[in-house]
Amino acid sequence: MSFEASRDKFQAYLTKQGLRVTNQRLAIFDAAFAQKEHFTAEQLLDKARAIDDSVSRATVYRTLPLMTESQILREVDIGSGEKFYLPASGTNSQVAQVVCVDCDKIFEISAPFMEWYGSTVSLKLGLKPITQRLQVSAQCIAQRQTGLCPHRVAK
Repeated sequence: MSFEASRDKFQAYLTKQGLRVTNQRLAIFDAAFAQKEHFTAEQLLDKARAIDDSVSRATVYRTLPLMTESQILREVDIGSGEKFYLPASGTNSQVAQVVCVDCDKIFEISAPFMEWYGSTVSLKLGLKPITQRLQVSAQCIAQRQTGLCPHRVAK
């Protein structure tokens, strides 16, 4: 989904929910869609404040659920106690996540088999799948060998 289509979808969702389309919410949207990697709420706060310094932490934390409910952002929980987000691409909902336990970097790879697998196991139980995810925790081979993780992002 394009930036413009996602922005229109978010604005329509806010209006439908009886919420105002504010400059702060649009700054949060713009900051989120400028990201190429998974990000946390705190990272988004920093980026949104660079766009509009009136953006508050509370507004970011209230806006993130609106963005995920409107399906323009995907939420990823890697079990670290912190949630990560990524703009929904709309191109492939069948992805597997591989999480480096050494640096918490999240990789996403296409996993077209997931739809078949989810349907097959659910139907055997008389159920219809709604959502599914595959997440693999992995160790960084380079870090184990050299002590340096090539994927580690400086904080």
